[in-house]
Amino acid sequence: MHRGEQRGAIRMRVVLLLPALMILAACGPLSPERAAEVCEDKARAATGPTGEIGIGIGTGGKVDSRLEIGVTSDYLRGLDPYQVYEDCVRRETGQGPIRPLVLG
Repeated sequence: MHRGEQRGAIRMRVVLLLPALMILAACGPLSPERAAEVCEDKARAATGPTGEIGIGIGTGGKVDSRLEIGVTSDYLRGLDPYQVYEDCVRRETGQGPIRPLVLG
């Protein structure tokens, strides 16, 4: 194999391995700050149904509307949002929360 062919083979391996390495890196634990953000959202969703309503007028005066309602299994099971937060942070980071949950 010539030097140019060797470089091409090495580049091909890197190109093929790079996506796999990126996926593996994404599977690692979250930073404590990111875990707090993600878990705060999960805890808020455990307090009750969430939803969105959207109304708009498009070209030609056509009215468009949208309604979304979300209910989490944590809410349906009646779990305490503060416990949901703590369990989530521990699961994501392997340690306790860096800040307390504030619902408000």
